[in-house]
Amino acid sequence: MREPTPTEAIDLVGRFEAGQEIPERMRADVRMLGSLLGRVLRESGSPGLYEDVEALRVATIQAYTDETAEAFARAEAIADSFTVQRADEVARAFTCYFHLANLAEEHQRVRILRERDGRPEREDAADSVAAAFVRLAAEVGDDTALRRLQALRFHPVFTAHPTEARRRAISASIRRLAALLDEHERSAHGGADERRAERRMIEEIDTLWRTAPLRPEKPSPTDEVRAIMAVFDETLFTTVPHVYRRVDDALQGPAAGGRAPVVRPFVRVGSWVGGDRDGNPFVTASVTRKAAAIASEHVLLGLERAASRIGRGLTLDAATTPPSDALRGLWQRLKDADEDAASEVAKRSPDEPHRRVVLLLARKIAATRTRNADLAYRAPDELLADLRTVQDSLVEAGAPRQAYGHLQQLIWQVETYGFHLAELEVRQHSAVHAKVLAEIESGAPLSEQAHEVLEVFRVVAHIQKRYGPRAAGRYIVSFTQSADDLAAVHRLARHAVGEDAVAPVLDVIPLFETFADLQAAPRILAEIVEHPEFAARLAATGRRLEVMLGYSDSSKDVGPVAANLALYEAQQRIAAWAEGEGIELTLFHGRGGALGRGGGPANSAVLAQPPHSVDGRFKLTEQGEVIFARYGDPAIAMRHIDQVAAAVLMASAPSNEARNSAAAERFADVAATMDVASRARFFALVKAPGFAPWFATVTPMEEIGLLALGSRPARRGLSVESLEDLRAIPWVFAWTQARINLAGWFGLGTALESVGDEARLRSAYDEWPLFRTLIDNVAMSLAKADARIARRYLELGDRDDLAALVVEEMELTRSWVVRVTGATELLANKPVLQRAVKLRSPYVDALSLLQLRALRALRDAPAEASAPDPEQQRLLLLSVSGVAAGLQNTG
Repeated sequence: MREPTPTEAIDLVGRFEAGQEIPERMRADVRMLGSLLGRVLRESGSPGLYEDVEALRVATIQAYTDETAEAFARAEAIADSFTVQRADEVARAFTCYFHLANLAEEHQRVRILRERDGRPEREDAADSVAAAFVRLAAEVGDDTALRRLQALRFHPVFTAHPTEARRRAISASIRRLAALLDEHERSAHGGADERRAERRMIEEIDTLWRTAPLRPEKPSPTDEVRAIMAVFDETLFTTVPHVYRRVDDALQGPAAGGRAPVVRPFVRVGSWVGGDRDGNPFVTASVTRKAAAIASEHVLLGLERAASRIGRGLTLDAATTPPSDALRGLWQRLKDADEDAASEVAKRSPDEPHRRVVLLLARKIAATRTRNADLAYRAPDELLADLRTVQDSLVEAGAPRQAYGHLQQLIWQVETYGFHLAELEVRQHSAVHAKVLAEIESGAPLSEQAHEVLEVFRVVAHIQKRYGPRAAGRYIVSFTQSADDLAAVHRLARHAVGEDAVAPVLDVIPLFETFADLQAAPRILAEIVEHPEFAARLAATGRRLEVMLGYSDSSKDVGPVAANLALYEAQQRIAAWAEGEGIELTLFHGRGGALGRGGGPANSAVLAQPPHSVDGRFKLTEQGEVIFARYGDPAIAMRHIDQVAAAVLMASAPSNEARNSAAAERFADVAATMDVASRARFFALVKAPGFAPWFATVTPMEEIGLLALGSRPARRGLSVESLEDLRAIPWVFAWTQARINLAGWFGLGTALESVGDEARLRSAYDEWPLFRTLIDNVAMSLAKADARIARRYLELGDRDDLAALVVEEMELTRSWVVRVTGATELLANKPVLQRAVKLRSPYVDALSLLQLRALRALRDAPAEASAPDPEQQRLLLLSVSGVAAGLQNTG
């Protein structure tokens, strides 16, 4: 196949982009940003770089659209023809392009959300909390619906693994570009402001290009804590109260803001960052203490600034807005405690009693942050009481707008975040607890690990005393396999603090991860609630219990299909047990960003849960790049929280529970057939002799461990002889990088083939939410895979039998998914998602081809080589980062 002429190349690229039906304004953004990147490559890249990038871009687009062996071979030949140094530059150029394309897509999402909000009839109202309340009220009545709304809980828990493949410096550059793109859109076409914005964008893109894309070393756990704080500071602290306000506005109409809100804070934020020590030796008790201190510093600074801002604005004269007796009493107490500041404030606000009080409250918040014992609040409840005194005084004085305006938002922030910001959770492996208890009971001198485990409990006690009981106290036990694994936590806590000291208040949470553990969960729970300390905690909390389910390891254990079905059944059985015991159950979903780890749209997953397994409470882990995708922009964060919370409210509607229950019963035989068939197919692959080292050969699994993604080690052992020692994240990440995505779909084709009845499977897709969610997620996973490139990776190994098994199952699954959805191609029923995948695919292909050449060079290196070729290794790692940006996930 001949190389296209420059004119033909331009026409080819134009036809490809036009065929993706991109919204015109997004197309203009992509074109402008791509053009600016091209200018930077010409100015700052080495001679000929721009031309080489364009040659590979055109070739991969042609290979993607033609689907001929000749076109693919030509793209491969171009990628292989570069020197290693040039390949390095080309990989960086494509990665920069993905960052810009992702930015344009995010900007389009924000644009749509803003336009919806600006219309009299909001288009997104159908899946908002306000709309869910109306639908729920129609089923259960207004009073019951209001009680459920006021008991609603959405509890995302941020984790550090995997952190984003991109560096924080890259993320910061992209955020600056986002602001410039916004400025560019608001400026007059052809005007000075537009030209200035473009000039500054070129400068920022040049900075992005010149910034080293790979971290020089792994971040420390404390670095990870500070990275998460950026999300709170820039988005969540102000966005969450705006979500409450939006719901209250919708429910109360014109009266909103002039009377007490009907909405109660329904978001609780948790964090494992600095608390999750399962398999991470770098997370110590000292790190956990620092994590709590850093989070408290951030939230108290935010509360202080908000109170100061509100105080400065409360210029209400005593003649028009007289203070209540309670407010006068509060002022006197504040004045007695801080005479100099009170005198200064009184001079500036002589007849503005509400202003004076709130400004002194800001001083008390500052004293809490700086640990000034004479002025500091002891607990957030004290601050809330003072703020409500101000609020009540304003209401009594006839100023409800001021009472329920900005002041209400500050109250919501304190109720949501306290003085701790995020509820820090500790996680540790059950085997570690057993080992330490054995040491203690043997009477021998304790090991360093044992001292560290015991110190964690003392740190939790300190955090609770310093920042309040909500600041820490949830203790998750990984690989819970018996009631003894949970009772061990209380025994260790008692050893840690001694018999005479007060032990920390602990909510011990079992984490059921493997297939066998999921099946054993109800039995284990029935045993542990009889344990004295567990029973006492249940009584103290009104019989509330939290249970965590692991999506990652269960999927790696039995395959994605059987794992999904096992998780549904486990939830069903646990929920039935809890209901029978009068326990208020919260299921904690350990979902990852990738589909092989329970990823996918959270709101559809919530609505597919078994009856009584949600009941207005939904808790899940938010991991890695998902955190910044869902919570990095205020408008997108508001939309995400509103959507998921709406699904949580509707999940327990009688109609939704009846639908899920009836469908699960109606298609029980389908589930049983799929379970057996998918597991057998999955085991045929992963239990084949030599599978683990073969997997490490045909994917960049080993090399991923060299990426400075996060502080946590990629595997538990030193070798890859056993999948049990491999963590779920690199398992998923490696298959994703190889463009196979096996962890998200393998076994489904065989499962559907075993059922065989296409009409019945289509009925299941239409009527059974769990099945529909499974099929849609697999469709997305397969759409991001590429069979031609996958074959090239599989050829790196010497096991044709395993390679054939993977390819055969991929083709079978793709065929059945298309048939079950009644479409002609993958994602045909999700055009926006399909467009995004198709638009990126040829550019991801370019990076995959560069990764393949580096991987081949590393695999073909002489056995006697003392170390891998550093240039080839760098190229590989650059391509890994770029592919992650293009596919928009790591693991």
